[in-house]
Amino acid sequence: MFTGIITGLGRIVAVNALGSSSTHGKRLTIECPPHYLDDVGLGDSIALNGACMTATSLTPETRQFTVDISAESLDKTAGLTQLGTINLEKALRAHDRLGGHIVSGHVDGVGSVTYFQQVGESWGLHVLAPKTLAKYLAYKGSITVNGVSLTVNSIEDLDAGCEMRINLIPHTVQNTALGTLKTGDPVNLEIDLIARYVERMLQSDPQQVSQRAN
Repeated sequence: MFTGIITGLGRIVAVNALGSSSTHGKRLTIECPPHYLDDVGLGDSIALNGACMTATSLTPETRQFTVDISAESLDKTAGLTQLGTINLEKALRAHDRLGGHIVSGHVDGVGSVTYFQQVGESWGLHVLAPKTLAKYLAYKGSITVNGVSLTVNSIEDLDAGCEMRINLIPHTVQNTALGTLKTGDPVNLEIDLIARYVERMLQSDPQQVSQRAN
């Protein structure tokens, strides 16, 4: 589990194919900030732009680790096959502060940046989410964009999907890879975990739900 509070900015420095066909995944080599790997063990979970991955090798002396990503995961995410800056978050520990919201590291869909501009001292970010995620988005609700826990300021249902408007404070822009976004960029989205369970409950037999409540 994660919180959506980025713990470091990394860089994808190498992308290598794990096979010759489209059914094979990729091996990524990520370079971390100094001492980032000091408390990381082989097999630990680290979220890359919001996607939970397993550290398959660690090289502390070069500040690098690797992850293997399946073809399925690559198909359902964005930004994990290109060299460049990436958001990192280590898995949540039981005694950590829950500064953002409960995040699973499972990407629910890929959205598209429709607007990213400075507004006063902050930045306005608009993201068009797939229609399938529209029912999970709400005013002042939580959303994870490329692994960052954010608050939805407003939403608008459009023919192409659901556009959400988000405000980014300067600290977020300066300390996450969101500051490098531009219009048209794809972004990984994870909906609020609670919204997922609420939907499941609403799909249940109303009589069974009533009986459980009693």
